[in-house]
Amino acid sequence: MLDFLEGLTGEVVTVKDPVYEEARQEWNRAINKFPLVIVYCERKQDVVNAVCWARKRSVSIRIRSGGHHYEGYSTGDLVLVIDISRLNALRLDKRRNLLKMEAGAKNTDIYDLVGSNGYAFPGGTCPTVGVSGFTLGGGWGFSSRLFGLGCDSLVELEMIDYQGRLIKANRYCHSDLFWACRGAGGGNFGVVVGMTFQLPEPTDSRVTLVRFFYVGTTKEKQAKVMSVWQDWLPDLDKRMTVVASFYHADGEGLGIYAQGFFYGSPEEARGILQPFAEVEGFRVELEESSFLEAVKKVEATYPPSEKFKSTGRFVQRKYSMKEFENIAAIVQVPAEGSIYAAISFYAMGGEIRDVCARETAFYYRDAKYIMGIQSVWTEDSAAKVNREWVREHFDYIKSITEGSYVNFPISKLRNYEAEYFGDNAKRLERVNQKYDPFHVFRFPQGLR
Repeated sequence: MLDFLEGLTGEVVTVKDPVYEEARQEWNRAINKFPLVIVYCERKQDVVNAVCWARKRSVSIRIRSGGHHYEGYSTGDLVLVIDISRLNALRLDKRRNLLKMEAGAKNTDIYDLVGSNGYAFPGGTCPTVGVSGFTLGGGWGFSSRLFGLGCDSLVELEMIDYQGRLIKANRYCHSDLFWACRGAGGGNFGVVVGMTFQLPEPTDSRVTLVRFFYVGTTKEKQAKVMSVWQDWLPDLDKRMTVVASFYHADGEGLGIYAQGFFYGSPEEARGILQPFAEVEGFRVELEESSFLEAVKKVEATYPPSEKFKSTGRFVQRKYSMKEFENIAAIVQVPAEGSIYAAISFYAMGGEIRDVCARETAFYYRDAKYIMGIQSVWTEDSAAKVNREWVREHFDYIKSITEGSYVNFPISKLRNYEAEYFGDNAKRLERVNQKYDPFHVFRFPQGLR
C-alpha cells in the first residue's frame, strides 16, 4: 500500500485509517461515497503531487473545498479526493481593498477577517461553504443585488492544471480561463488554489437583518405571497437581497419565511416590505447591526450537517395565479419521512443584471429570481422516497423555468451544459479542451 501511495504528500487518508469514515463525509450526509484516497493538501505542492499521482495511476480526481456540493460531485467511489480545506490562508490589502485567499477558506473565515476590518463581502449564507466552490459557480448571497455575485468581485485566480503547472488567470493573462471560471469553474479546468477579490470600499453603514413570516399560513396564502413577490421584485431597491421560502415542516405544517440583508435602516426596510404587510398574518423582525454581526446571526441558523435533496432553476417570466397555486401545491403533501419541504425564491436583479450574460460564464443574468425546491430528512430509510419527491416536482418546475443554477445542481439533467450555462456552453467546451485536453478533471456533469 505504501508503494501505491508513493508520491502523495499532505495528510493521506485511506480506508485503513481510523479517520476515513469522517473524512469521506460531505456536508449533505445523504451522499454516501467511498473514495480510494483522500489527500488533505496543506501546500500548493501537495496539490501538484496529487494531480501527477492520479494521472500516473489513471485514478479519477474529485476536488473538495467545503464539501457542500448538493449532488456530492466533490467525492466519489474509488476516486482521489483532493481536499484543499487546509489551504486557507487569508491576507487583506487595505491600501487597494483586496482580499487574497487560498482556495480552501470558508465563508465564516472570510467574514471574520473582512467584517472585523469594516468591509462587507458578497459571500454565501452557510458558514462552512468553501468560498472557491461558491464563487466558481457564480455565487448567490444576501449581498448579491448590491455587490453582484461572488464571481463578479473575483479579479484573479491561481490554478494547478492537468500537468501540475501553476497558472495565474485574470483579465489580462489567460483571460479565457478567467472568464470560464466565473460561473463554470467548479471541478472543471483544474484545481483552483488561490483567489483575489476586489472588496467594496469599507464603510460605517449598518446592515438591517430582514426576517418576515406569516401566522396562519394556508396554501392560498402561500400562492398570494408568491404573487406579491412577483410584483414587488422588479422595482426593489438593490440594497435589499432576500430569499422567501414557502414550506411544510414536520410538527409545524405550512409556513412562509423570508430572510435577507438590507444595506440601510430598519425604517426604510419596513417601508420597502409594505406590500407583504397587506397579506393577513404578516410579521416582521428588523435588526440593525454591523455586517459581521448580521452574518453571524444567519450563520447560527445552520446545522452542522443535513440529509437533503435540493436544486434550483431560473425564473424568466411572470406567472398566473393558477401557476402560483400549482407551485404552492407542491409542498402541501411532502414525501414520507420529510422533516422540511420547501419552494424558495432567491431574489436576483440589481447588480447581478448589470453584467452582460457573455461577460462571465454565468449566463442567466436577466433572471428575475431562482426558484429552489428541497426536501430534508433524518432517517436513511426515507432517502429514496424524498429524492423521488424532489425529482417528480422538479419536472413541473423545469417546464415553467429556463435554465438550472449550477450551484444548485441536480443529477440526471438532460443537456446539462446548456441548462447550466445557456449560450456560453460552446465557448466553455473550447476553453475546457484547451486547458484540460485529456479530461483529467472529469466528473458527473463536468464539461465535455
